[in-house]
Amino acid sequence: MEQPSPSVADALARTGARLERAGTVGRGISLAEWSNRGSETHYDRPGHHTLSVYLTGGERVVREDLRLSGGAPDKLCLLPAGHESRWHIGGPVRMFHLYLEHEALAYRALTAFDVDPRRIDLRDTTFSDDPAMAAIVRGAVLPLDWTEPGEHSALDAACHVLVHRLLRQYVDRDGAVGGGLSPATRARIGDLIEAHLGETLTLDRMAEEARLSTFHFAKMFRVSFGLPPHRYIGARRIERAKLLLRLKELPLANIALSCGFSSQSHFTRAFKSATSMTPGEWQRGQRLQ
Repeated sequence: MEQPSPSVADALARTGARLERAGTVGRGISLAEWSNRGSETHYDRPGHHTLSVYLTGGERVVREDLRLSGGAPDKLCLLPAGHESRWHIGGPVRMFHLYLEHEALAYRALTAFDVDPRRIDLRDTTFSDDPAMAAIVRGAVLPLDWTEPGEHSALDAACHVLVHRLLRQYVDRDGAVGGGLSPATRARIGDLIEAHLGETLTLDRMAEEARLSTFHFAKMFRVSFGLPPHRYIGARRIERAKLLLRLKELPLANIALSCGFSSQSHFTRAFKSATSMTPGEWQRGQRLQ
């Protein structure tokens, strides 16, 4: 059996750091608040990206593999998936962490910025000053109850603002791109998906449009879109459903069918898996904003 990728949370827990609270914001995004009184920590190629913002302390933290010091409240560290680092925690510290799966980052880059996921290169950043990011964490994320369903909509919005800024400020997009669908084919497949979100769109149909074998198309799709075809289509259906929940007073059953779900119960399960909320909870949260 394939072993799960190591995580920053696992590494911290092994050193005796205290997890103060944790939450999940849909598929691929989670968050935590940690306190630590002093330890040695080694992050060994975690399977996710980590955004860390110091809340208190940090002045006695040293990143030993780079021989860097200079932590302080509101300082930011950004640790890409697959990196290695060694840390000395020399005194009390409290930290906010946002954990981000690469697929979630790739999807956001594609849909928000039309950035080819193959161009995403998240910069390893230590003890950076980013007052805007710190303000979002302190003003929009920390005051919320991460376990209260009624606040999930606000938490989702705040975390996506963090991801949006991360993509604007800390992603390098230069360099050659290899593999994947051609830009013209990628655009054509994207348009095909958007036009058929309310219908069944098979892998064979998309492969035919791309003029590729089904097997080859599935591999090239994931490279170009950052997600497997079924996951990408599912994510686009959820985004379409959010738009309808915001703009129209439609029965949930009608929204489910217009977004390609076989039933209201199927829609509710998929929506909750993606957002940690039922469609009704999400809609009520939007009305309160």
